[in-house]
Amino acid sequence: MIDTIFIALQVLLAAIGVYQFVFSILGLYRKKRKQHFPATKSFAVLVAAHNEEQVVGALMENLKQLDYPKELYDVFVICDNCTDNTAKIVREHGMSACVRTNNNLRGKGYAIEWMLKELWAMPRQYDAVVMFDADNLADTNFLKEMNDDLCSGARVIQGYIDTKNPEDSWITAAYGISYWYINRLWQLSRHNMNMANFLGGTGMCFETNLLKEMGWGATSLVEDLEFTMRSVKRGVYPKFNYDAKVFDEKPLTFKASARQRLRWMQGHFTVARRYFFPLLWQSIKERSLVKLDLALYGANVYIVLLTFLMTAIMWVDSTFFNGPHIANLYGYLPVWLSFTAIAANVFTFLAAMILEKVNYKKVYLYLILFPIYLISWYPITFWAFFTQNNKQWSHTEHTRVVRLEEVQSKQG
Repeated sequence: MIDTIFIALQVLLAAIGVYQFVFSILGLYRKKRKQHFPATKSFAVLVAAHNEEQVVGALMENLKQLDYPKELYDVFVICDNCTDNTAKIVREHGMSACVRTNNNLRGKGYAIEWMLKELWAMPRQYDAVVMFDADNLADTNFLKEMNDDLCSGARVIQGYIDTKNPEDSWITAAYGISYWYINRLWQLSRHNMNMANFLGGTGMCFETNLLKEMGWGATSLVEDLEFTMRSVKRGVYPKFNYDAKVFDEKPLTFKASARQRLRWMQGHFTVARRYFFPLLWQSIKERSLVKLDLALYGANVYIVLLTFLMTAIMWVDSTFFNGPHIANLYGYLPVWLSFTAIAANVFTFLAAMILEKVNYKKVYLYLILFPIYLISWYPITFWAFFTQNNKQWSHTEHTRVVRLEEVQSKQG
């Protein structure tokens, strides 16, 4: 019985792995044709900030330089439970500092929900809402790209999340490699197939009417994934804009990274429990590959956990009980096939970096440590499973003051 269960699970995990690899191949090419529209859409640009005095000034300067009519966008910084000079710095740059104090409902999701209520009560209404984090830098064409997509009928849009500090440490390099892979071989592949993309927490754009219809309602630790699931259930598929780049600061140390990723995985478990089966049922009922794909993405946290547990059980069985006593499907496969699977996995990350024309020399050197980052997801996910009811939001400190010109010059 145990052997049957293990074989069935191994076949399922292998099938999902092949499915994801096939999809990644679809991101090897880019659609070139794109229609451009005159700048007509107005934007409320929201910036979520909690004690961000070190980096928010650079973003304010950056947002002033966007290549878009100044009368068509306003910037509102949500100074959420700030105890530093964030609000003061924002006002010195001529932007609106919206101060929120609520020690009970803490976190970005709650802050956004509060700000949207404030926004709807203002005399001026906007066609769309764009969201950034305080440590970000946006490409000057960002709003132009959002305008084009909105005019083309998109209602929820995710920009290209890049890394502004990939050479700072081996951890920031690992984040960079992961995000280049996600943008090119996950997001772009689904964009090419006219499927739903997932939101990444920043560089997002929402049609105002949709937000008013749906409400925000995303207050989990991963508000971006939660809103993605809600919109897809509603039949609204988020779109990916490859040309709208936003540069995000990544944690410098493994400890800070582990804390951030633990929070992400705790939130992923919550969202998976809430949306996996409803989306799976809808995908079967409607014969929708789009909804099946998002359901699988939502369940990815359980896939990682299951892979970790099965590997650990088989290792313990083999090491301490003179095993194997548990059936291992992969033991029956030829050795060359195992090496091919490993090579294919490595190839996807390298291919993404080459396709994205990554020319950071230190990042290529840090590749040797990248497997440590990947493997660390397993214990982090395992611990997140047992602490998933911890809804305490934790702040990631941002300190890297970088200007857009510096980031772009390093990219060549």
